[in-house]
Amino acid sequence: MVIGTIADGLTRGFDAIGDTLSETFFEPVIRIGVTGLARSGKTVFITSLVANLMDRGRMPGLVAAAEGRIEAAFLQPQPDNTVPRFDFEEHLAALTARQPHWPDSTRAISELRLSLRVRPAGMLAGLTGPRTIHLDIVDYPGEWLLDLALMDKSYTEWSAQTLGAMQKRPEAAGSLALIGGTDPARDWDDPQIKALAVAFTGYLTAARDAGYTGIAPGRFLLPGDMEGSPALTFAPIPAADRPGRRSLWHEMERRYNAYRREVVTPFFRDHFARIDRQIVLVDALGAIHSGPRAVADLQETMTEILSAFRPGRNAFLTRLLRGRRVEKILFAATKADHLHHSQHARLTAIMEALTRSARDRARFEGAETQALAIAALRATVEETRDHDGEALDCVRGTLLESGKEAAFYPGALPENPSALISAAQKGEAAWLDQDYQIMKFAPAPLTLRAGDGPPHIRLDRAAQFLIGDKL
Repeated sequence: MVIGTIADGLTRGFDAIGDTLSETFFEPVIRIGVTGLARSGKTVFITSLVANLMDRGRMPGLVAAAEGRIEAAFLQPQPDNTVPRFDFEEHLAALTARQPHWPDSTRAISELRLSLRVRPAGMLAGLTGPRTIHLDIVDYPGEWLLDLALMDKSYTEWSAQTLGAMQKRPEAAGSLALIGGTDPARDWDDPQIKALAVAFTGYLTAARDAGYTGIAPGRFLLPGDMEGSPALTFAPIPAADRPGRRSLWHEMERRYNAYRREVVTPFFRDHFARIDRQIVLVDALGAIHSGPRAVADLQETMTEILSAFRPGRNAFLTRLLRGRRVEKILFAATKADHLHHSQHARLTAIMEALTRSARDRARFEGAETQALAIAALRATVEETRDHDGEALDCVRGTLLESGKEAAFYPGALPENPSALISAAQKGEAAWLDQDYQIMKFAPAPLTLRAGDGPPHIRLDRAAQFLIGDKL
């Protein structure tokens, strides 16, 4: 067993060195990880990004596109034979149909390879011809990203942290009552553990629906074919004093460790550890609407997410000897089209404040970070309406539930994001001076001119940050 593990590690190391040499001297490959927390719009982001890289009329912020140096963009078979292909064509058809609808959300990992034929810039322009650069876009649920923080936490640490968070959330009442009625030192049985796990999973689902983002283990919400397995059937319980081998606490610890070993570690090793650039999509407006506690939870979650990355520069020898590092991390507040453009700078400032500690840590390690307010697909138009003698900057779109058109004013975000952050850190139950509203809009019917991708907000700037230096 040990020899097999060592041999497997050596094989992976040689494969990594071969991949590094090939990418450095022949056709570069940029692996871009795309993830986000619940309802942040990962599928729409990837679909719109690929469509706009293939038809670049709306990408002036991507310098290589603006200079006309991208000669062609084409989809190729994705290189990982064991990973499902991202269904770009089906998702684009959903967004561009006569009656467009949002595509299904991400429930598992998928991948897509887009190859760009690019002419070099500057002094190399007259010396070399166009070269091919491959973009391997890896889509995975944000819940899986949160799981990576478990790799460095014991069951005792995770249970204490999780139970502490549950005490502050009304959605956890049922699960906490069941946990409180158990004796961690008593012998365990399967019905008891199943009941605890079902109640805990119900809490995770309710917490996500309430706008909280710090919910792990993520596979409890997206179990796939592992549903009901022991590795996905456990819950946090208080530590027991000298628990025996047949105790409930010891069995919960065993299952938690199996989850880390059988679920989390393979994802990190096979997928996450190979990523060069990363974008984390965040529904910051949804958290603001849910209240100060949801914003505080989001800020803590951003810090947890950064702990999962290995930020730094991918120098050639560094990649050869120690593996890939995440060179650039973009934190993007989505659904900017739900606000008038006059408030976009405030949304960006809030996103910068929420991710401040995470971005500082990444920069210290040598990675480049940025925060942006974006909309991968613009679903609204802007208008100004008079209300009681006051001009309100609104957005207008088709409401998702009723199908009716409506103009909407969500409320003004504060100029200074510390007003939100301070209330969040104090654990306030609600905003003191204003409620922030959100609406759910359906995608608008599209009429695209030849050479234009779907309409968006700052998708070109996001692309420039992620891949512009490689083009």
